[in-house]
Amino acid sequence: MIYFDNNATTRIAPEVFDAMKPFLTDFYGNASSAYDFSRESKKAISRARESIAALLGANSTDEIIFTSCGTESDNWAILGALEANPEKNHIVTTKVEHEAVRSLCKKLEKKGFRITWLEVDENGFLDSERLKNSLNEKTAIVSVMAANNETGILFPVEKLAEIVKENSGALFHVDGVNAVGKIPFNLKKTEIDLFSVSGHKFHAPKGIGALYIKENIKLPSHFIGGGQESGKRAGTEAVHQIAGIGKAAEIVQDFEQMKRVSILRNRLENEILNKIPNSRLNGTKDYEKRLPNTANISFENTNGEAILARLSDLKIYVSTGSACNAESHRTSAVLQAMNIPFSDAMGAIRLSLGRYNTEAEVARVLEVLPPIIAEIRGFAE
Repeated sequence: MIYFDNNATTRIAPEVFDAMKPFLTDFYGNASSAYDFSRESKKAISRARESIAALLGANSTDEIIFTSCGTESDNWAILGALEANPEKNHIVTTKVEHEAVRSLCKKLEKKGFRITWLEVDENGFLDSERLKNSLNEKTAIVSVMAANNETGILFPVEKLAEIVKENSGALFHVDGVNAVGKIPFNLKKTEIDLFSVSGHKFHAPKGIGALYIKENIKLPSHFIGGGQESGKRAGTEAVHQIAGIGKAAEIVQDFEQMKRVSILRNRLENEILNKIPNSRLNGTKDYEKRLPNTANISFENTNGEAILARLSDLKIYVSTGSACNAESHRTSAVLQAMNIPFSDAMGAIRLSLGRYNTEAEVARVLEVLPPIIAEIRGFAE
């Protein structure tokens, strides 16, 4: 099997699995209980909070609140900002956000909130001047992703946060889900107020995430119940999941591994573009402005779902960059926002590598992909 879909999810690291097991077997006590049997659970949660704080460059462990996933973190950040500022009804975000932000903002728009949808250019980049001009006294929150999950394009969130703070009283939220563990962060040196994390994107289990809440920000509780997470997020702690994300955070602080991944990605991307006629990269060719693991490539006059199916037959797993709908012939909202031509967007795939991928796997994909594209194009003629 060759797995090149690490932006969708990642395998649990063996060390992470080992860190989780004791809390599913021996140390199963409720971390909120007062007796000695819960001590190990409490320690595991504290260690994990320290690891996440270190990974993000937070100023304090008190700024890290565990959630169930990135979607919950995104929703809590936006809805919490609105609840904390009921006199404000304006949100600024982009047309290329993950559905966790985009779909929520569409729902809020139907409820009467004003949403400014910032556009991107053909390479997927934002115009910071447009962000500045969109801000006003009614802006409650600006929500921008750190890295696009489809193209890997990096947004300069530190700079954007400064623009927001210099020109408004809005909170600034970053969806960091697809960036954490791939590029370093040092949040204490930024104006970022809220930052979302999802463990399964960096070799932790599914079902665990975190929300960084800057120490001076008062965000209303998202769940109502007990006093867990310093009273900020009710619900019995999933200790085994928390132990897992903590261990994963320790592992991925070694960014030397991502340099190796970037070399593999660069070879894969460049040889595909050189070997396969009428292929194009969706996004900038500047490696410094993209995640080190992601390539979104279109093959003109093909179909992404067909490419995915052929590769899947060979136990090679990628994703369609376009999330095509065969009946409506709709392409990805991200590629639409970048004005990628329909004939290209329908034939887009995303290859996202991870820390466990190898040179041999890259070579195998480069061997089988050109004839697959030729075959699909042959059927279309």
